[in-house]
Amino acid sequence: MPPKSRTSAAAKGGTQEDVRRHNLGTVLQHLHLAGPLTRAELTARMGLNRSTIAALVSELVVLGAVREERPAGSQTGAGRPSLVVRPADDHLQVLAADVGVDRVVVALVGLGGRVVARRRRRLTSGSPASVASLIRRLVDAVLTDPAAGEHILGLGVSVPGVIRHSDGCVRFAPNLGWVDAPFGDLLAQQLGGMPVSVGNDADLGILAEHRRGAARGYDDVVFIAGEVGVGGGLIVGGAPLVGAGGYAGELGHVLVHPQGRPCRCGARGCWETEIGGPAIARALGLGSVTTEDLVEAMRRAAAEGSTALDGVAHHVGLGLATIVNIINPRLVIIGGLLRELFPSNAAAVRASLDAAALTATAEQVSLVTPELGGDAVLVGASELAWQDVLDDPAGTLRRNRRLAPTRTMSATMSATVTAS
Repeated sequence: MPPKSRTSAAAKGGTQEDVRRHNLGTVLQHLHLAGPLTRAELTARMGLNRSTIAALVSELVVLGAVREERPAGSQTGAGRPSLVVRPADDHLQVLAADVGVDRVVVALVGLGGRVVARRRRRLTSGSPASVASLIRRLVDAVLTDPAAGEHILGLGVSVPGVIRHSDGCVRFAPNLGWVDAPFGDLLAQQLGGMPVSVGNDADLGILAEHRRGAARGYDDVVFIAGEVGVGGGLIVGGAPLVGAGGYAGELGHVLVHPQGRPCRCGARGCWETEIGGPAIARALGLGSVTTEDLVEAMRRAAAEGSTALDGVAHHVGLGLATIVNIINPRLVIIGGLLRELFPSNAAAVRASLDAAALTATAEQVSLVTPELGGDAVLVGASELAWQDVLDDPAGTLRRNRRLAPTRTMSATMSATVTAS
């Protein structure tokens, strides 16, 4: 969704300073989401006069958030084109981490959303403390990349589990074996007090796709994150649906087969037991395999025209029917491992959905895969880390300048590792 202008509820009724801070953040959000824009384009988007836009842009330049340049091929003199305002993605950056059941990815992401560097490691030990330590080492490694800037504003982390938003505590992540793990605190300790935000993988997937991908312009969307387990991210009426404690969206635990397999949550016949990674591996005649190997096996099956995954596809559609009846979305984005299954099994998924859902809700929904591909959750984690600076650029960046330089912090950590 495009950022709101000065007329939004956040700016109405506030002090002059509140309005200025809101407008400064809105300018930066436009640039973060749309990329370089001219001053004239910012003026048109925000409905402010040229002098106000010029003052806001000038403040962002001083803060080091943006740069101004003349359009390529332009000439000086009367009638010259409006200056282009460009996010300083080589100067302001955040870290993003995507924790899976058998791997961790850490990326460096510049203002504007470009992934400038990444490192990946397989998980050999899955305790919260060991994963926090691995993320620290991958952060240390990614900060040695030549693309790393001088100002790293924070870390956003995706975890496949139920997350308490207030402190990043992982209340329950059955496929990792975590219960009430203080993961946000562990990471903050590892990273010397760097701001850390932790979110659910599906919530972050829908955040990224809503801002930058297939869900742009949609107000009612469901994102399915299908890996070993299955989670859901929800946008309803244009806003995230997170629930009273931030725990909404555990769609993988919708009951689809009462006499089915036991789920790691303690129930039986949950949706993820029929469509998660282990179910896909069983359908393909495989044992315990890594995510990468399972993806390759799915691609081979699709290329060969195999029907081995027809049963999984049927249950994907069956679970979606319940979700479509309850949420009535216009768009369902099928991500994670399921984005590999869907293209070659789209007809079977759709047929199962249409057979089980109400006609009125089924006829309104479209099924797609993430526009951001396998990076949807990782990009969402970076968006979580950007939120403070987008809400209050001046306050956040001035606080950041009082922190120790990023490279100095990195040098005090353990020796860097080479990612596999």
